Amino acid sequence: MSAEPKAKPMHELEIHKRTDVGGIVLMECQGKLILETAPQLKEAVKKIIPHEKRITLDMGGVTRVDSSGLGVLVGLYVTAQKANCELKLVNMTKQIRELLGVTNLLSVFEGVGKSSAQSA
Repeated sequence: MSAEPKAKPMHELEIHKRTDVGGIVLMECQGKLILETAPQLKEAVKKIIPHEKRITLDMGGVTRVDSSGLGVLVGLYVTAQKANCELKLVNMTKQIRELLGVTNLLSVFEGVGKSSAQSA
C-alpha cells in the first residue's frame, strides 16, 4: 500500500485580516461558514470588536453558510452593536442573501451587504 497525499480538509474557512488607511478592519472570509468553522470566525472577530470602531466582513469568498454560521453572524452583529462598533457584511453571495431573506434577517444587513455589482 502506498501512502496517499493528505487531502485538504472538507470543512475549511480562511480568514485574512487587513486594516485600510482609514482604520477600518477588513476580514476577508473564504470557504464554508458552517458548524465546524463558525467558531473560528466568532473567535477571530469577537476578540477585536472591543478595540475597533468599524469591522467589515468580506463574504465574497464564502461558498456556504448553514444555521451555525448564520447564528455567528447575528451574534457578532449584536456584540458589535453593544460595543459601539459598526459591523458590515459586504460582497454577500446569492446564497447568503437568500438565507438572510428566508430568515427575515436581510433587513438587518441590508444596505451594508451590496457591492456595486450586486446593486444592479
